[in-house]
Formats: sequence, C-alpha cells, structure tokens
Amino acid sequence: MNTKTAPLSSRSPAAGREQYARVADELKSLRNDLEKLTHEFSGALERVHPAHRASALNLLHYLGLRRHDIRHLQGRLADIGVSSLGRVESFVLASLNVIIRVLRLAAGAAADAEPVPPIASRSAGRTLLYSNTENLLGTSRGRRTHIMVTLPSEAAADFELVKAMLLTGMDCARINCAHDDEASWDRMVKNLRWAQQETGLPCRIIMDLGGPKLRTGSMAPGPRVLAWHPKRDPLGRVTEPVKIRLQPEGTPLPGTGQADADLPVAAEWLSQLEPNDRIEFTDARGSKRVMVVTERAATYCRAECRQTAYLTPGTELTLSRSAGAGAFTHLPQRGRVGHVPPIEQVIRLWRGDTLLLTAAPTLGEPARYDDRGKALTPAHISCTLPQIFADIRAGQRIFLDDGKIVGLVRNADPDQLEIEIIQAKDTGGKLLADKGINLPDSRLQLPALAAKDIADLGFAVGVADMIGLSFVREVADVELLQSQLSRLGGDKLGIVLKIETRTAFENLPHLLLAALRSPAVGVMIARGDLAVECGYERLAELQEEILWLCEAAHLPVIWATQVLEQLAKKGLPTRAEITDAAMSERAECVMLNKGPHIIEAIEVLDNILRRMQGHQKKKSSLLRKLHW
Repeated sequence: MNTKTAPLSSRSPAAGREQYARVADELKSLRNDLEKLTHEFSGALERVHPAHRASALNLLHYLGLRRHDIRHLQGRLADIGVSSLGRVESFVLASLNVIIRVLRLAAGAAADAEPVPPIASRSAGRTLLYSNTENLLGTSRGRRTHIMVTLPSEAAADFELVKAMLLTGMDCARINCAHDDEASWDRMVKNLRWAQQETGLPCRIIMDLGGPKLRTGSMAPGPRVLAWHPKRDPLGRVTEPVKIRLQPEGTPLPGTGQADADLPVAAEWLSQLEPNDRIEFTDARGSKRVMVVTERAATYCRAECRQTAYLTPGTELTLSRSAGAGAFTHLPQRGRVGHVPPIEQVIRLWRGDTLLLTAAPTLGEPARYDDRGKALTPAHISCTLPQIFADIRAGQRIFLDDGKIVGLVRNADPDQLEIEIIQAKDTGGKLLADKGINLPDSRLQLPALAAKDIADLGFAVGVADMIGLSFVREVADVELLQSQLSRLGGDKLGIVLKIETRTAFENLPHLLLAALRSPAVGVMIARGDLAVECGYERLAELQEEILWLCEAAHLPVIWATQVLEQLAKKGLPTRAEITDAAMSERAECVMLNKGPHIIEAIEVLDNILRRMQGHQKKKSSLLRKLHW
C-alpha cells in the first residue's frame, strides 16, 4: 500500500483548503506553546535591560520553536510554496503570524486575532542586531564583519606594529590577561591610543580575563645542559652553523640580534676574545668540538659552531689564536661554561599507562622503570586547581593538552586522581607543565572569576570597552561579573561570554538571559576548548546552534580560535583554514591570534570578509551576479 501523501498542489481545491487549514491550526498550536514559555520566564524577562526586552522575548520564542521537531512542517510548507521556518531567528512570532495568516486566507477562513510580536519584521530584527553589534564592537570599515586581533607581548614596545595592525584592518584589540602584566597592558593601550590619534581610525579594546583555567603544574627540573644542532641537508652536510652569543655570567643581556644559544662565561675571560679565535672543548658526550669567534662587541661576543654539542656547567673552554700560515697557538687562560638552566622534563604517555594527577604541588616526574622495563612508579604531575577533585568521579574522561592525550579516571579522591591513558599518539604523547586540562563529564564547582581576575578588572575598567568572561558555566558567573563591574563603576562596559565548556553550551539560553541585563553583550565561540569538551565531530553543529540562538537574541558573535593560524604563525595558510575564514563571515566578528605574520593574516581575512559579504548575509544567500 502506498502511504505517501500527495503534494497539496495536486489535490482538489476543497482538499487543498482543508490541508491549508490543518497546517494553520498546527502552527497556531505551536504559537500558543511559545506564549506559554514566555510566561514561564516572566521573572527573568523583568530583569533584562530595557533595550534588550524585545530581543529576550524573541529568544524565548525561538527556544520554544526549536523545542519541537518541525521537519514535517518544513516539508509541508515547502510543498505549498509558503515561506518555511528556516530563517526566522530574528523575528519568530511575526514570521509565524504571517504564515498562519496566509494559510488561513488560502483555506478561505477569516483572519483571527494575533499576538503582538516583539519584533515586527526581519529587517527590524536585523536592525537590532546591527545596533547591538555597533554598541559592543564599534564601527567597522566597509565590512559587515569586524576583525579582532590578540595583541602580542611585542605590542607593549613596538608602536609601529600596533599602528600597522590598525591600518591593515584591526577593529578591536584583544588583551589576554592570562599573559603579560598590568605594566605591559598599559603600554599596549597607550600605543593603540597613539596609533588611533595618528590614523584617525576607531578601535575597541577587550580585556579577556584569564578565568579558572585548569592546567598541569610544574615539572621537576631536568639536567643542566645546553644543546645545539646545526642545520643540515638530506645528506647530512651543514647548511647553516649554530650562532652562539657568549655573554658575561650573571648579567644576562637583552636580545641583540639573532642567536641560537646564549653561552654564559666569566667576564674576564670573555674580554680577551677576538674575531677568528677558536674555542675548543670536549662536550658532555666526550666529543671534541670547536666554535669560531665571528664578532666582538662591547659586552658580548658572537661565535659559530658547525657541530652538534651538549655543554654542561663547568665545561672547560680552551682558547687558541691564529699564529699565521694556518697554525693556531693555545692561550694559557682557560674558560669554563657558567650557569646553565635545567632543561624541562617531559612525561611521555602511551595507551594503557597510568598517570597520577596530584593535589599537592609536587614537581611532576616521568614514570620510573627497572632494568627490565617494568614500571616501578607511575608518572605524576600536579593540578593548578585541585579543589575540583571533589567534583570528579571514577569513569569520567579527562583531556590533557587540548585533547592530545585522553585518559579515564580510575580512582578519585581529594588527594589525587588515578588516570588510565586511553588515547595518545602511537609514539607516545608528550605532557609538559602548564598544559590545559578539560573534564567534560564532570560538573565542576568553579567560579568564573578567580582572585586574579577580580584584581585585573580594576585595571580593565579604566581602559577597556568590554570584558571577556572566560570559562563561564553558570548564571551565577555572569551575575558575579556584573556585580564586580557595578562595584568598580563599569556598568556600561560590554560583556562577552566565552563559550568554551560543555556546561556553558548546555546553559547557553540561561546565560544569554542573564547577560541581557547588561547594556552591551556579545558571545565568543571559543572553538578550541569547546571542541575538546564536546568532541571535534560535534563542533560544526555546536557553532551553528550558538549562531542561531545569538541571532534570535540579536547579539553579535565572535568567531574565535585558530582562524588563519598557519598563516599568522608560518606565513602560509592551509586550504581548510581559508574555507573556515570564509564561513566566519556569518559571525559579526572574527578573532585572529598573534603570530609573526599577523599583518598578512589581517590583510587576507579583510579581503575574504569583503568578498563573502557580497554573497552571504547570516544564513541567507544574496544571489549577487556571478562572473560567468
């Protein structure tokens, strides 16, 4: 038996009118559910800032709509040529009203009473979104999408770099409070304001709070050794020698040019070196090595070495000088290598290994093995926020170093977590100090503002236009930031919610309603941590849902993490990140991270965004003329 329903257009007029009426009634029932949801959240709506009241109502209507699976309705509406519900984010109730009205007219029924929509049309919703975007991010330059750039540490000292970033297309400068200090931030801000005065270009500042980032603790120091390796071609021939700077021990020098290694020696011995002198030594492996002095400066010397070498403190240095005709004479004064900092140890982990994550701030160490390769003690490393151990249960997953290493908690107690490694590279995963920890299965009781964040707010209120709230999870986190800003007289500062945890994504509607109590609000999709917490395979779906909800609330979205990362860091983009940059045009702002090629990355992103805005506006294709 064929149960497929015939298209409405192929039925008799009477049957068609009946079907129009049924679809209209189904949509009316759906519309009634939206109104009920509004009443359920009446308390939250009362606390929303007056400028965002209509947007908050529209957000609730959209949530009510998406609580239903309306795929069957979409198909039926498409069959009869009536606008579907696929692009209603910015004006939900008004769109429903129009579709119901059209269907009732087609069914020959009289129009009925309609609830008054908070947003009357798509253009009204778009106007609100544009207004909120400009309120938070300022005006952009001939582009619909803004460009945000993370200021590198060099921005504190390099005015020309900041000016170039501004001239190239930066609309918003991001200062990451997890790095540098107040003195550096202050110099960054002054350089930016100076550049604005010279160029006449606008630029907003976001101070991004560090938040309670879970990280691994310190590692026990490794051996004190300075190693260097010359560059070689595939046949092992040296193509570029190692460049060494010999400097007085105890008085480290600032950077004075390119050097591969700094070698501390006694100042008195250093003072006698001359260009073309040979320095001979036997390294830690018993290999005889030579370096040649190439330059004499006031406080240091430069030398080159064409051999791999490993030097430890106390390594004896013998100086010889040319005696003509290719002969060298040894000078009596012997030098020695001074203080060499210890190298950082690495914990290497394979599948099946055990790792102990400790509450006590003990220095991390790799596993120890006997002569037969049997593990005597497992590897261990501390956690920067051990109070979260109380929230972790056996069987929950733990991700280390941005998900490069995955473990399963086998035992959990207040003092330590016993973790079995279930995913790592075949060659073993490398775990170092200060690497991120994610616990997507655990409900962590951590406030979004640590003591340092609250202290940093005192500086931020005086210079920033908006505050980035990192690792937000609960409504209480948003309320805490709002209360601290009020205490500091920063009520008018914008708030950017950084969605980077699974909990934040699941609580997003409530977080948005809480944030809408402030006059200027935005959302950042922090795709790095979000992908680790929710799974890389879900990232595309999650960022779409965040874009939809924010458009319903008429709030600007910042598309962040690894945008044109290879271009910014290495000078050459990948095909995938060019496509990603093109897709980012659907957000109101795109964030670039720092890198040596950041100016080129800004230029490329500016070009891509200008091209794409002629083709796409949010989810709608604009159908610009094609060049064929």
